Amino acid sequence: MKILFIGDIVGSPGRKAVANLLPYLTEKAGGFDAVIVNGENAAGGKGLTQSVLDEILDWGTDIITTGNHVWDNRDIFRFIDTEPNLVRPANFPKGTPGRGWLVATAASGTRIGVMNIAGQLYMDSYENPFHTFDAIFPQIQARTRFILLDFHAEATAEKIAMGWYVDGKVSAIVGTHTHVQTADEQILPQGTAYITDVGMTGPHDSVIGMKKEEVIERFRTMLPRRYQVAGGNIILCGVILELDDESGKALSIQRVRLPMSDVVKAQ
Repeated sequence: MKILFIGDIVGSPGRKAVANLLPYLTEKAGGFDAVIVNGENAAGGKGLTQSVLDEILDWGTDIITTGNHVWDNRDIFRFIDTEPNLVRPANFPKGTPGRGWLVATAASGTRIGVMNIAGQLYMDSYENPFHTFDAIFPQIQARTRFILLDFHAEATAEKIAMGWYVDGKVSAIVGTHTHVQTADEQILPQGTAYITDVGMTGPHDSVIGMKKEEVIERFRTMLPRRYQVAGGNIILCGVILELDDESGKALSIQRVRLPMSDVVKAQ
């Protein structure tokens, strides 16, 4: 099984990157069984709307994960309970709208489980992510051996610890949230693919997607600023995962960092 996971889509530049580069990546890879994206910043840099979600799915993506910005656009409350391809962090309190995991059918006909969990360190007051994983994992394991965890967390140490904790249980754990791609992709000893952060899909002439002048001014003055999505140097970041068809364990993990300008020039 071959899976493409695309890192946090930021605003219209990020959406433009996926729309333009996904066909190129798909052709180059010879197709994907599933395409998963983190879309929590896809609508104006914060949150999701119905129209943006539909746009993302129309490109040929299969599953959308989110994170701590999932509620930033109130439009999401209209559809989060009925959208079958969308997950939010599973460790919100009981009764929170939406769901934290799903099992979907990939293009090959194989079922794939996706869980979305948020970290605790330097984040909001989520329930313990390790306990949350323990509660969810048996339910997914009973349905499929292909399991991906989007761990949406700030602290590198917490992400690494979770990686060791789930090694041999899930096919892959991919870190999201920081918008900075790390270079530590690896297959852990028990067969789980791991990367601390897949990075951001959007404008990299920025401070993690926002106009750099506004962010710098905030740091200089310590006064509140309303950030706007930047627009330059658009790059798609993600990973390509290859999983063993029999065991569900990872065979390879490949970082993707693809400037949109490179593909546009080549065309």
